[in-house]
Order: sequence, then structure tokens, then C-alpha cells
Amino acid sequence: MTTRDRLLAVLVAVLWGVNFVALHLSLEHFPPFFLVALRFAVIALPTVLFVKRPGVPLKWLLGYGLGFGILQFAFLFAAMDAGMPPGLASLVLQASAPFTVVLAAVWLRERLTAVQGVGIAVAVAGLGIIAAERAGVSALLPVVLTLCGALGWAFGNICSRQAKPENPLRLTLWMSVVPPLPMLALSLLVEGPDRIGESLATAFTPEAVPALIGLAYTALLATVVGTGIWTALMKRNPSSRVAPFSMLVPVAGFTSAWLILGDVPALGDLLGGAVVVAGVFIATVAWRPRRRIPSSLDPEESPTATAA
Repeated sequence: MTTRDRLLAVLVAVLWGVNFVALHLSLEHFPPFFLVALRFAVIALPTVLFVKRPGVPLKWLLGYGLGFGILQFAFLFAAMDAGMPPGLASLVLQASAPFTVVLAAVWLRERLTAVQGVGIAVAVAGLGIIAAERAGVSALLPVVLTLCGALGWAFGNICSRQAKPENPLRLTLWMSVVPPLPMLALSLLVEGPDRIGESLATAFTPEAVPALIGLAYTALLATVVGTGIWTALMKRNPSSRVAPFSMLVPVAGFTSAWLILGDVPALGDLLGGAVVVAGVFIATVAWRPRRRIPSSLDPEESPTATAA
């Protein structure tokens, strides 16, 4: 993984971490499931009209939309509706990283080195420190629902890697076409048309401005920019190298909540965040396989035989 790709992965983690603050603002006005449908519909409508569909197998496009767009957010917002605090949600959702590594090892036969395993274990320990700090905040059900959302995200990661798009941004845009209708149906079933209608009727009042700003951030920066870069990284690198960077999201989430909302993190949050950073460094930066240079004197050595 190049230095440029590592910096891009950190940028995505920051964009996604700040996104939880944007979601907090939007959820103050819009019902959760309807917000998911609205988030993706804002992107899907111009995509269908003006963007050519990516030349990838339909099953991987649908799988990416199902995992990343529907399963992740349906379970995540169900958890938040059941009492999962946004900060803790940003933490538990990062279980997607080890889930992705495990799915990649089982499904794609990607090799996980011992050092990568240690790095992931350290990062998970850091998440555990933060979870212990906030253990009394949430009941078991919201945590389980959030973990299901993390598994959905991991499934979406694998599908996006299998798609191997020539243009990752087009795949990201067309992935957004999958969630709106299923999420709208879920919203109508769970939240009801009255609640949806009220949120739309008051959407352009002064009180709703923060929610609209949050929606714009979520749709454009978190989804188009963040997910577009993430898809490109998944195309260029093994899943086990990219996925651990998602564990930086709660660090960015707690920091942005501190700076924007005045939510000062506890000492355990700061300690856990430092351990997460160390684990991601070990898993993705501190060790790289050294490529063997094939010798012209050895006809059995070829570039295709070197380490990936």
C-alpha cells in the first residue's frame, strides 16, 4: 500500500468520522430510515439521468448496494432508534474491519500475515478500551444491531473489491441507486407516512437548516467523496490492508464531536483512540512484504512469481 493510498484512507476515516456529527444534526429533524432513503436518493436521481452505469457484473453492484447501503444503515439506524448513542455507534460499527479481513480470507483467499493480525488485534483492543469507557451507555440489543450493520458493511467491501471497476466513482454513484426504494419502503412500514410527511413539510424552515447541512455533507462528502475513494482503494489494494483504516473512524468521530458539539471525550476514549492508531499503523504501515527482484540468471524466476 503506497503512502498516497494510506493518506487517502486516513482522509476517508476523517470524512466518515465527521459524518456522525452530520448524522446527529440530520436525525434531529428526519426519521432515521427515511433519512437513509433521502441520503441515497439525492445521489441516485442525477446518477440515473447523467452517469453511465459502470461496466461491472450486476451481482457485485447489487451486492455492494445491499451490504454498504441497505444492511449497514438499516441495522445502524435501528440500533440508534433502540438507544445506541452516535459516538458508541461510530465505535462498534468499526467491527467491519475485522469482519472484512475474515470474509476476505474465507471468500477471496487473501492471506493474513501474523503482523497484520497483531495490528488488527491491537486496534480491536483500542476499540475495547473505548467500549469499556462507555459500557453503561447502551444495552445489548443496540450493540448487536450495530454489529450486524458492521457485517453488512464488510459484505459491501468484499463486493466492491470483486467488482473491480475501471471507474470507482461511477460504481459508488450507481451503488447509491440500490438503497432508496427498499429503505423508503422500510420507512413507510416502521416510521409511517405521517412522520415522513411532517419532516418534508418543515424541511425548509430555519430550524431545519442544520439538518439540511448535515444531509448535504452525508450525501456529497461522506458518500460520493469518501466512499468513492474507499472503493478505489479496495480496487488497488488487498482488503486486509485497507479495512483496518476504518477503525480510525471513531477517533475522528469523537474528535469532531468534541470540537463541533462540545462533547468532551473521556480519558479512556483518548487512550483507546491512541491504541487504535497504533494498531492501524502496525497492520498497514509498519510491515510491508519485500518484493523479490527476479534475476536474469535464473530462468525460473519471473515477475509473476513475486510477492503481491
